[in-house]
Amino acid sequence: MKLRWTRTLTLLPALALALGLTTATPAAADATVSSGWNNYSCKPSAAHPRPVVLVHGTFGNSVDNWLGLAPYLVARGYCVFSLDYGRLPGVPFFHGLGAVDDSARQLATYVDRVLGATGARKADLVGHSQGGMMPRVYLKFHGGADKVNALVGLAPSNHGTDVNGLTDLLDQFPGAKDYVDAFTPGLSDQIAGSDTLNRLNEGGDTVPGVHYTVIATRYDEVVTPYRTQFLDGPDVRNVLLQDLCAVDFSEHVAIGLFDRLAFHETANALDPAHATPTTCLSG
Repeated sequence: MKLRWTRTLTLLPALALALGLTTATPAAADATVSSGWNNYSCKPSAAHPRPVVLVHGTFGNSVDNWLGLAPYLVARGYCVFSLDYGRLPGVPFFHGLGAVDDSARQLATYVDRVLGATGARKADLVGHSQGGMMPRVYLKFHGGADKVNALVGLAPSNHGTDVNGLTDLLDQFPGAKDYVDAFTPGLSDQIAGSDTLNRLNEGGDTVPGVHYTVIATRYDEVVTPYRTQFLDGPDVRNVLLQDLCAVDFSEHVAIGLFDRLAFHETANALDPAHATPTTCLSG
């Protein structure tokens, strides 16, 4: 029994790392206001009438996940906000570990706060990894469809992941799956075939009235196979970075942290009327 648990506890950090590669070194929270985002006095302009809410990935937080994209959008005139969700007791900085349905409820509360502060009727959401999938739970089950115009997912875990087969190993170690379910439900909810994902995707990937964009990379090593990130629906645009620039080698982390092509495609999705072609030189 001791040997089995030793193997189980050896496997879990590897699984957690694979599902949660979305963070950098923790940054000071006040960096957001000084960089122009999470400024609740910001009022959307006529050019960009909706606030943008950024939703971090597993093991991410409201600052580190967005040190590239948030200033990029602020510089283009958007009111930008970001939240922490899925916190576990006693775990600082690294969030997105709580049950996905609970996190979706937290997102619902946060979007209401942003809409109240800005006076906007709807928001746009941009999420990385779990942050691209979890908002779909909010849209489908927690009233978000009436409050959201667009959802942009950067490498989202829309149909779950097998982490290149790593999740199959959970079945080889007695108690491993139960351990992940109990202590990091945000991880287990993203494993392909989970009850959460089955419920989310039953009856179709999208809800009416919301514009969906998925931006993926063929070099994703976390949400695999990468094509499981794509959505089906009448108002969906699925983008593969390598179709835009064959020499873009960004993987799961880079697409959310600093890939300028992904940022440019995000801006296009937020303002499609003024979209410009994305090329290897986009920035």
